[in-house]
Amino acid sequence: MLACVCFAYVGDVAIFQVNSLENAIPWLKFQWVGIAFIPAAYLHFSDALLRTTNDFSKFRRIAIFSCYICGAIFLYFVVFTDLLVHDGFFLPGIAQFRAGSLFGLFMVYFFAAVIWGFSNIQRARDRCLTSATRRRMKYLTIAFAAPSFGVFPYMLVAHQSSEVSPLILLIVLFIVNIAIDIMIVVMGYSVAFFDAFTPDRIVKYTLANYLLRGPLVAMLVIMVIIAMPNRNRLLGLPRDAILITSIVSIIVLAQLIAPYLKPIVNRIIYRQDIAEVELLRYVDTRLLTTTDLHQALENVLTAICDILRVRTGFIANIIDHADPRLEISVGDSGLIEKALSNFNASLFNVNSNQEKQNLFVEHDNFWFVPLQTKNRDHYLGLLGIESGHAPLPENENNIFKVLVEQAEFVLEDRFVQGHIFRVMQQIIPEMERSQRVRSAVRYLGSPIEPILPETKTGNEQADGLIHQSNFPQMVHNALTHYWGGPKLTNSPLLNLKIVQNEADENHNGDVVKGLRTVLGQAIEDTRPNGERRMTASEWLFYNILELKFIQGWKVRDIAHRLARSEADLYRKQKIAVNAVAESLRNMENQKELSNV
Repeated sequence: MLACVCFAYVGDVAIFQVNSLENAIPWLKFQWVGIAFIPAAYLHFSDALLRTTNDFSKFRRIAIFSCYICGAIFLYFVVFTDLLVHDGFFLPGIAQFRAGSLFGLFMVYFFAAVIWGFSNIQRARDRCLTSATRRRMKYLTIAFAAPSFGVFPYMLVAHQSSEVSPLILLIVLFIVNIAIDIMIVVMGYSVAFFDAFTPDRIVKYTLANYLLRGPLVAMLVIMVIIAMPNRNRLLGLPRDAILITSIVSIIVLAQLIAPYLKPIVNRIIYRQDIAEVELLRYVDTRLLTTTDLHQALENVLTAICDILRVRTGFIANIIDHADPRLEISVGDSGLIEKALSNFNASLFNVNSNQEKQNLFVEHDNFWFVPLQTKNRDHYLGLLGIESGHAPLPENENNIFKVLVEQAEFVLEDRFVQGHIFRVMQQIIPEMERSQRVRSAVRYLGSPIEPILPETKTGNEQADGLIHQSNFPQMVHNALTHYWGGPKLTNSPLLNLKIVQNEADENHNGDVVKGLRTVLGQAIEDTRPNGERRMTASEWLFYNILELKFIQGWKVRDIAHRLARSEADLYRKQKIAVNAVAESLRNMENQKELSNV
């Protein structure tokens, strides 16, 4: 429908600029692309709305197809014959064909389709059971006629059009166009909520933001173009230079002014939820990604190496006295790998409440600094620097302490934000379910089905699952959303007996948590015996699975950490996932044997 309206209005803009009927005729025919097809678009739109309310009709679908064929036939009459329209009249800024012998037939077809579409809209409104949906459908019903008002060539009906004052016609057209614009916006607002999974406030905000940054800016640009005097030079400069500068200024200033209008738009749209929305936006702008944190650590580590005048150093993440996991490094990777491999955990056996006089602890040709939380009650990581050759002067030592505090701050921030992300990943499925409940709309005659998808259970669904050829792909999909997401919550693996058993015994029947636990057990089955090594070949599969799916590292970072190319890493990842799938098969088979 909007496309048809655009054809008509683009033709109006072009006709306003031509100076003769001969030049206007091609644009008048161009307008008829929208005029000929708008009845079919009306009927198509109304049928789509009815289908949204679960009212389906093959007859309407056939009628829509027939209307598009009729539109093509009428367009053919306009372009190649004089049966529908012919000749025409021309006034400054206004031009139109005169009605032909078949124009009456087109009028009947046009308004019959519009009235049928209107009745469909009314029928859809009657099928709505909630007050909010009926209210939006009422707005749509009122504004539904806007495209027909904007497209239909009413001047063909008025035989004395050429005798009407051009000024009166332009004023009437201006008022009508403003009304049509408002009605089309109301139509867009009403339709935007249908089948929308996002909350109403997001729909309203997105629409308001689009109107401010799109149509409003375009309207201001057009006003400048029209208002600019038609002279070769203005204020001593070429007209085009001033015009281009003005257009660019409007576009740039609009983007600068938009943030200042955003609080006003927020208060209009969100009203009582404004405090919560502002908190969400604040969190969104303050949270840092893994890459952001790595860059911050890299800056700190580089500055430390410059102060100590050494070439090799690293910062490793260590939580709860676990093996250090390299975060960022500079210099010789071999020395760093050796230092991490020979790392002695007794380094951390210090009283966390006492103030250390010496930040460094020397071990195996490296200076180590334990990185702790602000309260000194928890270890976050390990700073390792190649042994220096001279003690630091007091001023450089103070700078070094500040840099160490910055590294501790970044790691602590990463620890806190990592916990936030893990919690968010776990609650995303529940949030999706809540949104599904909120967005579910009941209509008259709709089939009675559960709003929330039920988890399929039963032995008949689990039988043969582990023997299917795409079982490894099922495992891979579930692993990609290990901490939450539709690929985990809707995974066929939920039907496995081991998952059902784990959920019943340890997770109060929560099969999603049961599947996550079982996947974790399968990953642990790939873990070799002995001390973990990042670059050892026997640890490759476990390291890939643990870093990629449990810790959520990017492939590029994993490849760098494991000293592998990304292409090789993808190949090894496929083998590792197959190993997890085989482990799940064995666990499922053992469960079936134990039941027997």
